[in-house]
Amino acid sequence: MTSTRPTIARNFAMLLVALFALGPAFAQDPTVVNPATVHATLDNARVRVLESVLKPGEREKLHSHPACVMYVIEGGKVRSHAADGTTTEIEIATGATVYREPVTHWTENIGTTTIRIVLVELKN
Repeated sequence: MTSTRPTIARNFAMLLVALFALGPAFAQDPTVVNPATVHATLDNARVRVLESVLKPGEREKLHSHPACVMYVIEGGKVRSHAADGTTTEIEIATGATVYREPVTHWTENIGTTTIRIVLVELKN
């Protein structure tokens, strides 16, 4: 009689590897995974407008954005965590307007000020 344990363990390991490799593809809508910090103010066939408020010490969960334009209402210092595990510390200037390519990431406010950003996500 053969044991099914090695087969189950191997299948489980393969599933974990697949989920890890596809993790960024499963990143969710920022308004769903970060409802306390991100909400939509407009959503139509051409754009979706989000407002993001991140207080000092707050962290988001992994999410994705299509190409977008960001306007910084109140800036500060953030650490952005990419889906591949790399991090970047950024000082976001109040009043800045920035175009950003599609991204999967999560951000944490590492400064002392509340950060407020309006994101205009572009749709096809």
